Amino acid sequence: MPITLPTTLPAYGVLQREGVMVMSPERAATQEIRPLRIGLLNLMPKKIQTENQFARLIGATPLQIDFHLIRMSEHQTKNTAAAHMETFYHPFTDVRDEKFDGLIITGAPIEHLPFEDVTYWDELKQVMDWTQTHVHSTFGVCWGGMAMINHFHGVAKHMLDHKAFGCFRHRNIAPTSPYLRGFSDDCVIPVSRWTEMRQAEIAAAPGLQTLLASDEVGPCLVEDPAHRALYIFNHFEYDSDTLKQEYDRDIASGTPINVPANYYPDDNPLMPPMNRWRSHAHLLYGNWINEIYQSTPYDIAEIGS
Repeated sequence: MPITLPTTLPAYGVLQREGVMVMSPERAATQEIRPLRIGLLNLMPKKIQTENQFARLIGATPLQIDFHLIRMSEHQTKNTAAAHMETFYHPFTDVRDEKFDGLIITGAPIEHLPFEDVTYWDELKQVMDWTQTHVHSTFGVCWGGMAMINHFHGVAKHMLDHKAFGCFRHRNIAPTSPYLRGFSDDCVIPVSRWTEMRQAEIAAAPGLQTLLASDEVGPCLVEDPAHRALYIFNHFEYDSDTLKQEYDRDIASGTPINVPANYYPDDNPLMPPMNRWRSHAHLLYGNWINEIYQSTPYDIAEIGS
């Protein structure tokens, strides 16, 4: 089954050309099933790139997805055209009375700031509390996951003395988890962050279970059943060239940066990078969508009751 997107959203044409099943809202309205309402609270500066990445993953499932783009109410982006934001995004204040089967909270390039110094932190705390009454399952990604685990459990983020940057092997330490159905014993995941969450502090928080972890870059995927949430600190959603774009940007600006580890063949940035995480990315997000489908109430008004 397809993902429902406005035909004028850039992701519609991108996914259609890639063979992902997409459907217009007008076509979806003629089908006598209830699509899953999935929201994307997009905190990344490159909004369109991030839309494409997540729409690609959740649009590959056999279920019809009704995809909604959400932004913080007061924060204004400087990297995406105002017309795009006005056409496709709804501020949180406009959707806070609505119910969603799933919500993804993305990362943001503000990890060097204490949470309370982020300009929209107060509103984001409202969003995270709102998920407990209006969202069936929430997926916090990178900084978004760090913000959620800090808000609900007080787990701190810690600055690294060098950037964790590259593709790192992660161990599947919960192979019976429905979210890891079909996963290998280990997998490669892109990492790009200056902060970390520490396993000892996660383990000390009641009810949390780490599902994926790396000996090199620490815990990655954490389940929080009490808050119906997953937290992932790395980037399964990245395109093949996303790390390259970040590396090239830093080189061009003179920012000190290491060649992303285990990314280019022979660690040679003149060679095209290879994508070794795509299949597990689709597995994870497909499993998440399936778990939502299996457990969300048919009457969407009953979510959070």
